[in-house]
Order: sequence, then C-alpha cells, then structure tokens
Amino acid sequence: MFHQLTSTLDPNRSQKQSLAHFFRIMVLLIGFTIFGTVGIRVIEGASWLDSLFMIVITATTVGYEDPVSLSDNGKIFIIFYLMFGLGIFTYSVSQLGQWIVRQQMSSVLEKRRMQKTISNLEGHYIVCGLGRMGHSICEYLHEREKQFVVIDSNEERLEQTCTPRNWYYIQGDATDDQVLKSAGIERAASLAAALPGDADNVYVVLTARMLNPDFQIIARASDDKAGEKIKHAGANRIVSPFRSGAVKIARFMIHPAVEDFVEVASKHVGGFEVADLQISEDSPYCGKKLSETDLSTKGIMVVGICRPGHQPQMPPSSSSILNAGDSIFALGSSDAITHLMEEFNPSTETSA
Repeated sequence: MFHQLTSTLDPNRSQKQSLAHFFRIMVLLIGFTIFGTVGIRVIEGASWLDSLFMIVITATTVGYEDPVSLSDNGKIFIIFYLMFGLGIFTYSVSQLGQWIVRQQMSSVLEKRRMQKTISNLEGHYIVCGLGRMGHSICEYLHEREKQFVVIDSNEERLEQTCTPRNWYYIQGDATDDQVLKSAGIERAASLAAALPGDADNVYVVLTARMLNPDFQIIARASDDKAGEKIKHAGANRIVSPFRSGAVKIARFMIHPAVEDFVEVASKHVGGFEVADLQISEDSPYCGKKLSETDLSTKGIMVVGICRPGHQPQMPPSSSSILNAGDSIFALGSSDAITHLMEEFNPSTETSA
C-alpha cells in the first residue's frame, strides 16, 4: 500500500506500545505514592493530606518541612521507603522524561521520512486545503489507491486526519512557492485548490501554474464571478459546490431512477469512472476500428471519440477508426479504468 509511511514498524502499533509504556510508568509512580501515603496514615494516624505531603517531599528529597512528627515505627518505615522507593521514583521520572523526548524525536524523524518519500513521488495528486471538500477529495483518492499529498496550514487538523490514515501531508501555506515545491508540484499530475477563500484559490492556481505549466488544476469557486477569475489565473476546471449540488438535486427531481443507478453503481460495483484516454502512435489500438478492439471484453464502454478539429462523436459507431491524437471517453468500473490506463497509456489522467 503506497500510502503507508516507509517505516520499519507499523505506526499505529508503535504508538500503542509507546502509550502502554507511558501508562506503566504512571501506574508505578501513582502506586508508589499511594503506598507511602497509606503507610504514614496507618502508622502515624496523620491526615491524608499531611501523609501525602510527607511522602511527596520525602520521595523528591526536598524535605524542607516536617508536617508529621514521626514515631520510631514511622522513621523505620521512611528509611525502608527511601531505600527501596528512591530508585523506583528516580527510574520512573527518568523513563517519563525519555518518553517525552522520544515522542518529540519520533515526530521529527517521521516528518523527515515522509518528506523524503514525497520527494520521490511522481504523477501524484496535490490537494490544497483539508476542509470538508478537501477531505472528501482525499477520501475519494484514497479509496482508489491514488498517491496524493495534502497541504494545509492547520497542523493539528493534519495530524488528526492524515496520520491515522497514513496520508502524506505538508503543513504550510499552499500559496507559498516553497510549500508547493516540497509537495513535488513539478512532478505532480494534478492539483486541487480547495481552500475556503476564493482569493486564496486564485493565488494557489496562479502560483501552481507558474511552477508547472502543463498539469491539470481543478479549483473551487463560490460563484461564477470568482470562477472566471480563477480560470483566468490558470485553472483547467472550476467546481462550484453550490452549482454542482443544485444540478444534482435537479437531476434527482427529473430522473430519480437514473440517479439512483449512478449512486448504486458508484458504491456497490467498485465505483465507475469516465476516463479521457489519449491515443498515441505506439498504442495497440491505433489504426483499429472500435469493433476490432478488446475494450468491451475488459468491461469498458466507449461513449465518445474526440478528434482534433472535429465535433465529438457521441456515441461513436463500431466502424470508427482510432487514430493517433484522438481522445476516447471510456466508461467502466474503477478497477477496469485503472488497468486500462496502465496498459493503454500510463501518462493519461482520469476524471471521475
């Protein structure tokens, strides 16, 4: 699973072991303190507070005050308590300090290891913003086992969301050139600008387009006016959550059965996608009629052919010949589309 961090141990298992070690130390310290408090309480008959205070200043070797007048039995108890307990207390405190330092060092090393892995990614996706839309985009990519990097300025949100799922992430401002470069924008296949503000999305798109003039940029816009500005900044596609939601509601109203089929197919048949695939000269399908290809046997339905300078053929006839430079729109399950892309043209991008 390429989303997992390249570590020798399972991160979740390592975290559980570390927490278990921490709780063992705390139980030892608390048990050690309770034992001494009860001992002083029983032997000297002091109050619980005085007994606890006596044990704490004794164990920590502060001893600036004698809150309890000790009898001979109490003194003997304190002697044995210090002989056996001082080592336990010192060990527990030192282990607790090591645990804190180890946690901090582990976090730093984990981030360095993740950054090294990100620097080796190619053809991956970049998601700017981990809000509700950004989170949904990441879930979609994760379900289809796509490599992606999340960029967000909220470190706490990133750790809570990405760490349990083993998602790659970078904490920083997505409008910063260095942050985008750290995410491997020069080698990325596509970028999604899903920040809540239109101005931020404009700046992200503008910066990303300057760093990588050839890749796909899909951006969120709150309205058509903002969408035009973002498109002029360099975005290939603009998505308005309100408009998309309204169109989907209208489709449910007009064609409920069709939309139900789409929902069922997306969730229960492994999900289906429509892919835009480019025919190259060395493609095994170049020069063949559509009826001569084995696409249908692979669970792929060609719903359209787009030729340079011509109107798209939708649907195409079975006698249509696939030429170099043509684009075909293929419909199939997510797995079938993925296998087809690997065989057909590995450099092609897919749009759901």
